[in-house]
Amino acid sequence: MSLSKEAKQALKKERRFNLLVLITQISIIIIFLGLWEILTRVHVLNSFVFSSPSLIFITIKDLFLQGNLFNHILTTFIETLIAFILGIGLGLLIAILLYSFKFLAKVVDPFLTLINSLPKVALGPILIIWIGANVKSIIVMALLINLIVSVITIYNGFLNIDENKKRLLISFGATKRQILTKLIIPASLQTIVSSLKLNISMSLIGVIMGEFLVSKAGLGYLIMYGTQVFNLNLVMSGIFLLLVFSYILYKLISILEKKLIKN
Repeated sequence: MSLSKEAKQALKKERRFNLLVLITQISIIIIFLGLWEILTRVHVLNSFVFSSPSLIFITIKDLFLQGNLFNHILTTFIETLIAFILGIGLGLLIAILLYSFKFLAKVVDPFLTLINSLPKVALGPILIIWIGANVKSIIVMALLINLIVSVITIYNGFLNIDENKKRLLISFGATKRQILTKLIIPASLQTIVSSLKLNISMSLIGVIMGEFLVSKAGLGYLIMYGTQVFNLNLVMSGIFLLLVFSYILYKLISILEKKLIKN
């Protein structure tokens, strides 16, 4: 199907706008890194304390040459992926149970609020004692952070479905299961996909917090180890890698969102 002249112009204008946004974003990053490097070179900023882009690059290169770089990245990726899959899977299941059983939802509601408001890092020492100083503690820490948020987000999405649509299905004799599978879940697809973005960020936060407490590898370990030995270049390198890592994860979820919503 051929587009009209107005549609082509609108599409061209949108592409031009998106390109301008991208160029502006890249320019901000380049200017920031350039100023940072210059200020450390002229000793306005102390490179020992603030590091610099060139020192971060050298540190990352050294990690790569030592064969440690991808090990740390892969460790954090696997832990985040496990926590993400468990969090979104359990979150969806619990949200369905809460929607299906109103009594259960009323009983659990204040406890969800309490657990969600609790600083999860405070439970770190307890997790180490209960589970041990291992990967399991890191994944459980991430689950404590991402699960409740996923449950609340998806459940609220279920509750916001148009009541008239539910009544229409009920008038046709639809069962609760049919309403759930044919209306509630499909109509909440946007909410579920949006919760994926929130869940992946919460999972990564939980994993990094867990790696701060107990880990021998991972990006969180790099940051914590660098702090302990007062190697700010290593700390800043870990933060930089974490920023890149989180951006890639976010983009992957965005691509998945477009495919799911399109279908």
